[in-house]
Amino acid sequence: MSKKRTYSDRREYTIKAVAKRRKKIRLMALDYLGGKCCFCGYDRCSAALDFHHRDPNTKEFGLSQSGMTRSWERTRKELEKCVLVCSNCHREIHAGKLQLSEEIQR
Repeated sequence: MSKKRTYSDRREYTIKAVAKRRKKIRLMALDYLGGKCCFCGYDRCSAALDFHHRDPNTKEFGLSQSGMTRSWERTRKELEKCVLVCSNCHREIHAGKLQLSEEIQR
């Protein structure tokens, strides 16, 4: 009789598989939104790109925290409420230094 598999038996594999899926979904999300900052065009380091919700009231979940563990369909629907900005431009938006244009708002 074979021993029943447990989580601890496959712990390392599962951790790596989840990390791989999150990276894949993030790359798909970056590509979906154009792959560069909508303000300055920055595209050198994908880790420096953030997803900014155009209207925070419509935000169902944050894409940067646990969003990449959701299905691509749910992630895509949330991405449609966002713009892609670099970290610097994102901080300037929240500081009130940059405004989203009407074109970007749509």
